[in-house]
Amino acid sequence: MLKHATKRILAFGVADTRLSANRILPRFYHERVVDHYNNPRNVGAFDKNDPNVGTGLVGAPACGDVMKLQIKVDEQTGKITDACFKTFGCGSAIASSSVATEWVKGKQTEEVLTIKNTEIAKHLSLPPVKLHCSMLAEDAIKAAVKDYETKRAKAVASTTDKAADA
Repeated sequence: MLKHATKRILAFGVADTRLSANRILPRFYHERVVDHYNNPRNVGAFDKNDPNVGTGLVGAPACGDVMKLQIKVDEQTGKITDACFKTFGCGSAIASSSVATEWVKGKQTEEVLTIKNTEIAKHLSLPPVKLHCSMLAEDAIKAAVKDYETKRAKAVASTTDKAADA
């Protein structure tokens, strides 16, 4: 029974190939989404207390997707040397996170702020109903950079305060 149902769902056991009004056609993800879902790049986490790490945590209440994207920045050059993510959500959300981490590596923090959700969505060929996944990725990048910059400002301020006290 399960084997028969699986074949029907995957449309392998359908004898009549003519389209009928009653038959629901399966929707497929684009091959890039499937690739990033099956082989996600840069899954993991950095120490959020590291002053060179920026963490962006964003979520979409409508669908329940939650995305944590972290960047590790070289404080001398301002370049992002590494990135990782953990995402709880659909395949499109995981793929968007994976693509985002690939795209931010090696770029300046200011430069990654120009990455738009529309570019991620276009790269992954996301349908309109999944555009919120690419929006989460853009928001996570911005939140991670903001977190890093906040940490850097605090570090500079505490260094300045210590120098003034001496």
